[in-house]
Amino acid sequence: MRRIYDFHGGIYPAERKTLSNEGSIRKAAIPSQLVLPLAQHIGPTAAPAVAVGQEVRGGERLTDLSGLPLHAPTSGVIGAIEERPIPHASGMMAPCIVINCDKEDRWIELTPVEDFRRLSPDQLGRQLFEAGIAGLGGAGFPTARKLPGDSNDAIKTLIINGTECEPYITSDDALMRERADRIIAGVEILAHIARPKEILIGIEDNKPEAIAAFETALARREDMELVTFPTKYPSGGEKQLIEILTGKEVPSGGLPASIGILCQNVGTAAAVHDAIVLGRPLVSRVTTVTGESARNRGNFDVLLGTPMEDLLAQADYQPTVRQRLIMGGPMMGVTLADHRCPVIKTTNCLLVPGPGELPEPEPAQACIRCGLCAEACPARLLPQQLYWFARAQNHEQLEEHHLFDCIECGACSYVCPSHIPLVQYYRASKAAVREQKADNARADHARERFEARQERMAREAAEKEAKRAARKRAALAKAADQAADGDPIQAAIERAQARKAALAKTPGDEQAIQREKLARIETRLAKAREKLAADDGSDPAITSALEKAVATTESKLADLQTTIAGAGGTPARTDSDSETTSETENA
Repeated sequence: MRRIYDFHGGIYPAERKTLSNEGSIRKAAIPSQLVLPLAQHIGPTAAPAVAVGQEVRGGERLTDLSGLPLHAPTSGVIGAIEERPIPHASGMMAPCIVINCDKEDRWIELTPVEDFRRLSPDQLGRQLFEAGIAGLGGAGFPTARKLPGDSNDAIKTLIINGTECEPYITSDDALMRERADRIIAGVEILAHIARPKEILIGIEDNKPEAIAAFETALARREDMELVTFPTKYPSGGEKQLIEILTGKEVPSGGLPASIGILCQNVGTAAAVHDAIVLGRPLVSRVTTVTGESARNRGNFDVLLGTPMEDLLAQADYQPTVRQRLIMGGPMMGVTLADHRCPVIKTTNCLLVPGPGELPEPEPAQACIRCGLCAEACPARLLPQQLYWFARAQNHEQLEEHHLFDCIECGACSYVCPSHIPLVQYYRASKAAVREQKADNARADHARERFEARQERMAREAAEKEAKRAARKRAALAKAADQAADGDPIQAAIERAQARKAALAKTPGDEQAIQREKLARIETRLAKAREKLAADDGSDPAITSALEKAVATTESKLADLQTTIAGAGGTPARTDSDSETTSETENA
């Protein structure tokens, strides 16, 4: 016999589950229009993969895989992709895919897995993600994200949550009574993925029929253990159920996986079975419609996207003055302002109380510091202290006092004699803290971008300066080289002349050039001899220079005549040929 533990706090509100758990699950009619919000779960939102006017069939994927995908619950035509009211306490609108249903319910061909044991945990996790499986217990966390992968064997205990502690709600109870075998088949798949050492199925003792159904289904199984325990709110909280079944406490801010535990809802297990064994994506769920304003109360298997007013009409809804519509139970549910909001993956209950059934809370009075809220808190928090910090908007102290460990069960508000809506303060504070963190993150990101830009600009400026200095050094070095080689202008002229001469250098042209040069030298030699002949010898220096000029020119003439003769041109001249010319070159 497994030992059962207790958790701190808790309350015993009126259950009122008999309003809706008398009959079997009914299949809700296909509405004329389905409205599917793109965001129905925690995590990134997928983008539409269909266009307006496109025909779709049941099971067809409507979004890409950038987030948990959505699928068409039935056949029809995409009527719009636009913002519509969604089930949120703020009454906000959000992008939705609208399907105009043709009521023919035509489906694509499904691809079930023949033997899931042949697939690895990663492969099964991928299948569950693509089937859009999210936790159906309330939070809507993508199931595949909670599962360990191929290399992770840290899960010691798999807990299946069949507690459903919230008053009025009986959808899980009905599911367990009627579909225990399907749930167990889903648990087998989860166990194949997580490879736990033990599997525990926890059910509160206020569900005798569900317990009997599981006792029958598990009669010949030894790998799963059914554990029942006394009814107490909020036993269905993940951390509270873990403590009840194992005696272990999930550390503040931590996850159950940190202590080797994986917890999944019974509805999620059934959806896992449908996704793997049947190949059917998550397109419907069991939803309780209850409250004294609905005459035909019960549990409905309803398509996601069904407008709540359509579902309420099938439950013979009779609205009253100042009628309230609550999605969820009276403790943790949220009041909706628009009956056109659609059923989504986390819609486990629609509560429409009659007059006086759920009276409006009395006006809040001053806190008398009685401490009852701390005694009732299942998370061992100090609700009164959190209340003061919330009013002062002291976010730092709120986090230090573990605000985010609050599961918003409402036990503190339930017992507060001053009727202070404590949970509303905590919800608002959580939103404010998240927004402040988001603002800080955006500011940090902007600062990092600015600093990176400044660094890039400084780096580019330094690189430009280095290149400029390099060019300057190269120019100075070139100028120094040119100065060492002589007049750069004359050198350039000579190089140009050399290039010109090289281009014109052909055998015929060379001989002509040599003859022209020979004629010029002969002319200069004749002029030099005339000047020497005319010299009267009065200045010895002039006479010597003229003689030297004549001798130099005669030498050049002789060298050129020899060159021409060697090249086969005009024969070399004799010395007598130079007697008629003179030159004053270099005089």
